[in-house]
This record gives sequence, C-alpha cells and structure tokens, in this order.
Amino acid sequence: MDKFKNKYRIQSTRLQNWDYGWNAGYFVTICTANRQCYFGEIQNNKMVLSNIGVIADILWFEIENHAQNVELDAFVVMPNHIHGIIVLNNFILDDDKTKIDDVDDCETNDFDTNVGTRHALSLLQSPKPPQPTSSVQIIGQQRFQNQGKNTLSSIIGAYKSAVSKHAHRLGFDFAWQSRFHDHIIRNDAEYQRIKNYIISNPENWHKDTFKNKI
Repeated sequence: MDKFKNKYRIQSTRLQNWDYGWNAGYFVTICTANRQCYFGEIQNNKMVLSNIGVIADILWFEIENHAQNVELDAFVVMPNHIHGIIVLNNFILDDDKTKIDDVDDCETNDFDTNVGTRHALSLLQSPKPPQPTSSVQIIGQQRFQNQGKNTLSSIIGAYKSAVSKHAHRLGFDFAWQSRFHDHIIRNDAEYQRIKNYIISNPENWHKDTFKNKI
C-alpha cells in the first residue's frame, strides 16, 4: 500500500493518468455497505423498490440539477447496488474528433479514442491529452488530495451523501460501501453493451456478481 501523510492507504483502482473531470461517458456502480439489500427486492424479474430504494432512485435524477455539464442515461436501482451512466461534458472541443495518444490504460491496451462526439454518449475526450510520463503520478496524487469540482468523484460523493442524509432523516438504517466502481466508456459499441446490461439487470439478478454479501 502507498502512504499519504505517513499513513497507509489503499491504492486507488482508478486510472492514474486520467482526470475524472475530463469529457467522457462513465459507467458507475455503487454498492451498499456489506451489500445489504436496502433498496428492495426482485419479484418476477422486476425491481420492487423499498422506501430507501425510492430515495436512491429519485435523487439520482436530481444530479443534473446540482452538477453542471452532466447528462444521465441508463440507470437502475438493484436490491444492494445501483448502476448508471453519467456523461461529463465539461469542455467544448474545437474539433468533431480528437485522439489521445500514448495513454497507458490499466484495463486494456485497445483504447479506442478516435470516437466522434456527434452523440452525447460517444466517448468525449479531454481538450488536452494526458501525458504518459511524470504527470501520470501527478494526476493520481492530485485526485487523492483534492477530488476537484464537477468531477465524477465529487458528483458521486454528493449523490451518496444526499441519499444517506435523506434516509437517516426519515429514520432508516442505511449505509453505502465506501468506494464506487467506474468504467470509462470507450465507444458506441461498448455504450450499447453497457446500456443493455443495465436495463436487463433485474431479470439477471439470479446471476448478478453483486448479489452476494461481502
């Protein structure tokens, strides 16, 4: 584990050479603490929301009212987690297409960056390319020390806080897992696959990898 201010911390699973305020589509998964089924249950392949599930559902769609340059797409509340697609468009690009070279992707080397921004859900690239050398460490360190404004982390953090606040105000026992999962959507084909996965999640609950408690 790495140290920050002489304290050990769990190393981030996020790309260290990627600024999560950059234009992109992000597939987000947020789990409840210990994967407790706070949000309801699946009945006949459909999600039946609990009171906390209703709160999580309503407040997700409030994100666009509280964060700038954000578009929401496919979304589902499951018994112990939520899936959603968030598109950040913080920068206006000069060209219809951009290409970022030499990005060291820890998930795949096939980073399809030559994607047009003709559709809001295509991968929207940053106006300046990340550097693969010393700045890789700088981006990761800066994100750990300061998540920034209108970044994926700040948006998800505000959403999680709002759900917890309203649930507790109404007297419900509820807690989130401390982290969340994210994936940068690289192209339209991947977007379609992820969107279909989100939509069909309730009917596939019996084989969902997030079903079991940890």
